[in-house]
Amino acid sequence: MVESLPPYVTWVFALTTVATVVIYLYAVREASGRKVLLTATVVVVLLGLHAALALNGFYLAKTTPPRFPLAPFPTIVVLLILFFAFSREGASVKSLRALTLLSTVRVPVELVLLWLYQHGAVPRLMTFEGRNFDILSGLTAPLAAWLAFRGGKVNRPLLLVWNLFAFGLLLNIMTVAILSLETPFQRFAFDQPNRGVLYFPFIWLPAVIVPVVFVSHAVSLWQLLKRPARDREES
Repeated sequence: MVESLPPYVTWVFALTTVATVVIYLYAVREASGRKVLLTATVVVVLLGLHAALALNGFYLAKTTPPRFPLAPFPTIVVLLILFFAFSREGASVKSLRALTLLSTVRVPVELVLLWLYQHGAVPRLMTFEGRNFDILSGLTAPLAAWLAFRGGKVNRPLLLVWNLFAFGLLLNIMTVAILSLETPFQRFAFDQPNRGVLYFPFIWLPAVIVPVVFVSHAVSLWQLLKRPARDREES
């Protein structure tokens, strides 16, 4: 656990995790209601698995290769498989809107990272005071959703540009976070490395929240570039 951390930080993060999962499951339901229960079960199992691993210090062990990649990357692969396997027609308009609004959770995530930095658990680079501009994605998500889906239609160019912008910011902070870990590949933040996200419950950030947001952009971009959604939302 992160020492001397105010309880409200943990509660804000826990509620943000719940909100992320709920919004994503709503998007999955709109794309393929038949398999939302399976996706929900998988996500709950992942939450429990990574919580147990973090509580037992699994990610704190300094091994070669590092164990940290086992948090985000398997989850990304599993969620992509589940979405595309059971949503053969791609995302509906409602699903795309939900996937866009999902990025609003990035605002409380950035606040939590700031609080973790103030308590010495992550480097300043990982906050919006440093090299993390991901909060812009969360702040612009409601505006993007309003402009892109007015009248039930999809403004494809706007949504494509916004997803590329937000995806780029996500990849930026993922890179900074990985290179700030205490591993043989560390390049940043040697004075205050990225340790906080290796503890429970903050392990859910790289293990669940980041993969869900990653998949939301991947699915949206795939839909917009390869399999356009219907021009109008079904009533």
